[in-house]
Amino acid sequence: MQLQLKRPIVFLDLETTGVNVGADRIVEIALLKIFPNGNRDSKNMRINPTIPIPLEASKVHGIYDPDVADSPKFSDVAKDLNTFLGGSDLGGYNSNKFDIPLLIEEFTRCGIIFDLSDRKLIDVQNIFHKMEQRTLAAAYKFYCDKDLTNAHSAEADTLATYEVLLSQLEKYDSLKNDVDFLAQFSSITKNVDLAGRIVFNEKGEEVFNFGKYKGKLVKEVFKTEPSYYDWMMKGDFATNTKNVITQLRLKEFNK
Repeated sequence: MQLQLKRPIVFLDLETTGVNVGADRIVEIALLKIFPNGNRDSKNMRINPTIPIPLEASKVHGIYDPDVADSPKFSDVAKDLNTFLGGSDLGGYNSNKFDIPLLIEEFTRCGIIFDLSDRKLIDVQNIFHKMEQRTLAAAYKFYCDKDLTNAHSAEADTLATYEVLLSQLEKYDSLKNDVDFLAQFSSITKNVDLAGRIVFNEKGEEVFNFGKYKGKLVKEVFKTEPSYYDWMMKGDFATNTKNVITQLRLKEFNK
């Protein structure tokens, strides 16, 4: 099967220093670009995160500080990566919540505005969880009948994610081979920010999606507890999340 595309789509996977989108850094990135005619292009590289890689993270992906000591910094390759991703939709495994927001955070540190407004985002994990409730390794075995070797290698995970999506399309008649449909279907919540800290409720109102105020209206929380806004702005939240809550706060001030 060939994915039906109107423009290129890039599947991506990141190995990082941790799971904090606002504070952690990329140590390896793999990009698999699929063109509408079926041709492929790819980029795989390790990145010097400029901060120590915690041992807990190294035990997961097998990349230690000496392994990336001589690798380029993200700022060295940011323009090239931005060009490679230009004009493409994006896909990945847990990418809507983690990989894409963290990648944008890295671009932001380099002064590059990575615009998502005209891109479709396909999160294969969300499709999988809606259909079967499994992990990537289990998804690969279930859909492709293959064992995922070199798990947590960015390149292996990226290719596996793409193959899983193709197998999902073959398995489920209810899935349309259409990027617009898949992007909508793989979106679990209607996010206001990329990381899903703020989402729309059933009435289309912005509410918190984490912590003690989960489900509460952002405007009401900021009105009754202004210090919560200050706490978020000083915390390790992604730049995009901070921009969103600032816009929401300003909107209330201007009423």
